[in-house]
Amino acid sequence: MHKYQLIGPFAQILPMTHLHLKGAISDEALLIIEDGGILIENDKIHALGKFTEMLPTAKDLGAKITTLDGKDVCLPGFVDAHTHICFGGTRANDYAMRNAGKSYLEIAKSGGGIWDTVTQTRKASQTQLINLIIQRANRHLENGITTIEVKSGYGLSVKEELKMLYAIKEANQKLPADLIATCLAAHMVPKDYSGTSSDYLKEISTELFPKLKEEELCNRIDAFIEESAYTKDDIAPYFTKAKAMGFDITVHADQFSTSGSAVAIAFDAVSADHLEASTSKEIEALAKSNVIATALPGASLGLGCAFTPARELLDAGGALAIASDWNPGSAPMGDLLTQAAILGTFQKLSNAEVLAGITFRAALALNLKDRGKMEVGYLADLVTFPIHDYKEILYQQGSLKPNRVWKKGNLIMDKKHD
Repeated sequence: MHKYQLIGPFAQILPMTHLHLKGAISDEALLIIEDGGILIENDKIHALGKFTEMLPTAKDLGAKITTLDGKDVCLPGFVDAHTHICFGGTRANDYAMRNAGKSYLEIAKSGGGIWDTVTQTRKASQTQLINLIIQRANRHLENGITTIEVKSGYGLSVKEELKMLYAIKEANQKLPADLIATCLAAHMVPKDYSGTSSDYLKEISTELFPKLKEEELCNRIDAFIEESAYTKDDIAPYFTKAKAMGFDITVHADQFSTSGSAVAIAFDAVSADHLEASTSKEIEALAKSNVIATALPGASLGLGCAFTPARELLDAGGALAIASDWNPGSAPMGDLLTQAAILGTFQKLSNAEVLAGITFRAALALNLKDRGKMEVGYLADLVTFPIHDYKEILYQQGSLKPNRVWKKGNLIMDKKHD
């Protein structure tokens, strides 16, 4: 295998460099390299520039040279910073009932809701879950998503949460894409738990947290802060212990009511996700903090509710990531690019803001500082689209699909030569 490889020329390369983490971004701020080439050293970016100007250096290095037709746009591989793709079963019945006018409570009482997925996921074997994760992650990979966060949270017991996290870890070993596991044991209070919500959280933090560290299953702890799940008072000891053990914190916040974003800020969470119910008060506080606000337009589309106030967040100086929330209940579509494009339309986001939200800002929502940009030393995760102008990507609202994907310098999808 060659230590170096030069790939190009590309019609345009958008390296997503020289852009701020926080605040609004104009399209004029985007660096665009035309007729560009990418020099890769092993699995990382070594240099960018004009393809023809890079050829002599590449030849001196003995690089493998992959010559393209110069008709594609290249971006960093996309990052989906919030998914629930480890699950069993379906909630198509919930979707039909919701669209027919049934309330969340009515659906839950009829046997639907999160607990329905918990029941179906518990019935699935670890092997079945591994296969389902691989199937869903590969679909994401074909859509240019090279890093995928995956939550537990449909086990809701020490044993069943471990089954999910083992499945995520094993699936990760079988995939080109990187899966970033998150423990969401605090998704809801399990219906079959005999103690209080505080008892359950204490049991999880005492029995499960040490195993997560010992077996390197994940380094992220999440919780759903909502009237139907956990309050800020419930979750404080849980997050305090997680922080003391060195876990990153992320929060399902402000989806239906406001309190979760304040918890995220108080515990210096890496991200606060959802935020559809956030008002100007919450937005101002988030913008002043180091917490990355992650919009989940898939949940808005699945539930038929308002979008995260992304424009207001950016204008206030906040950091905005965009993720799919792919899950069987509220966000079954799982198409990150389509959802991001639609969010951009409704929230009046620039192309640069949307693309930043699914590249380097999304990477930093996972505390990953080695991807999401094409910078020297960053992972050579690349996605190309068969067009001359990057503006076509969001203009076509997800109908334009990638034709090539590289992960860590390896070409893993090439639709031009399939």
